[in-house]
Amino acid sequence: MRYIAIIGSGPAGCYLADQLLRLAPDARIDVIERLPVPFGLVRYGVAPDHQGSKAVVRVLDRVLAREQVGFFGNVEVGRDLTLAELRSLYDTVVIATGAPQDRRLGIAGEDLPGVTGAASFVGWYNNHPDHAEPPLQQVRSAVVIGNGNVAVDVARLLAKSHAELAGSDLAPDVQQRLAALPIETIHIVGRRGAADAKFTQKELAELGTLSRASTRVAGVGDPAAIVGDSPIVEILRGFAADTRELPIRIVFHFGLAPKAFVGEGRLQAVRFTRADGSEEEIPAELAVSCIGYRSVPCCSAEPADGVFASDNGRIEEGLYVTGWARRGPSGTIPTNRTEAQQLAQRVAAETVEHGRKGGQALAALLAERGRRRIDHAAWRAIDAAELAQAAAERCRHKFDTVDAMLAAATPAA
Repeated sequence: MRYIAIIGSGPAGCYLADQLLRLAPDARIDVIERLPVPFGLVRYGVAPDHQGSKAVVRVLDRVLAREQVGFFGNVEVGRDLTLAELRSLYDTVVIATGAPQDRRLGIAGEDLPGVTGAASFVGWYNNHPDHAEPPLQQVRSAVVIGNGNVAVDVARLLAKSHAELAGSDLAPDVQQRLAALPIETIHIVGRRGAADAKFTQKELAELGTLSRASTRVAGVGDPAAIVGDSPIVEILRGFAADTRELPIRIVFHFGLAPKAFVGEGRLQAVRFTRADGSEEEIPAELAVSCIGYRSVPCCSAEPADGVFASDNGRIEEGLYVTGWARRGPSGTIPTNRTEAQQLAQRVAAETVEHGRKGGQALAALLAERGRRRIDHAAWRAIDAAELAQAAAERCRHKFDTVDAMLAAATPAA
């Protein structure tokens, strides 16, 4: 029997487990997750009002339910055991821990209250136990820095009405906090031109359908002045022609590079520079930086410039990496399936049986150290409790602390 451990239960880890089951039917695969709950980016990164995208968890959960797969939730490599210990128990170990840390802009004022990164802000509105509520005091103007889908997600959640959030898994307390904001303007700012924006059509167009928000493109009187011929540019031209007067305005800015966050004691404005050297200052009480994410160390394994260096996914003999931890925060959820198909072929071909004990030995080690493992049955108990406690207009009410998750779990088998 060959034993393979995958650290991380997001789409990258689960898709890899699925592909390995097809290519290495003689292998036993254990998926190790530091939280009691699986699915990583799908659970905590996909916006709570995009339940269609989150529906992929049904596919991922079927992988974790397979007889040849073990789920080790509430187990952190580096806290409960070292990476070296894990590698001594398995023939192959794969790092699939994603990129959970915000990339910083490295400009003045970045630590002012009112300035936050996308990982923290998205984590908060998705009930991630690591991310507390950001300072949200009398926010009338918000600046969202970035020209990708995460920036659109943040703007949309700030602008949506209560009715438009029906069917989501946005927590009631988060909804109440957002609804209480006296927000009037949301600025989405990118350093490149409109033709270089990285939004996808569906996500961008959705901003034009919101009941209480109109859209604009700053400095554009004639929509034809927006240069480019892509579908994204066409949507932006439609926004530039929007003359509706609604309670909230979403304003797109292009060609502005962030220079400094300005404020005394808390954020008051964001200063930008143009290519010609001129500056523009946008008043704001909230700024969310959506410029990408970085991987963090996995015990003794250290990323370089936000990713784990590898040779087509192989870090060294018996140690591999996949997903955002390998390639950075790029692609969509299905991108992980394609990558998993390729990496699984290599892992299946290169994994050699060493007579190790795999999950049996890991379970014994955790028990010896008094660490509670959440297995798949225990996760299903947490899942059922979250579904049961949801209000009528919500599909799920996620627990926002590890203690609450553990309390809802049945004892591990």
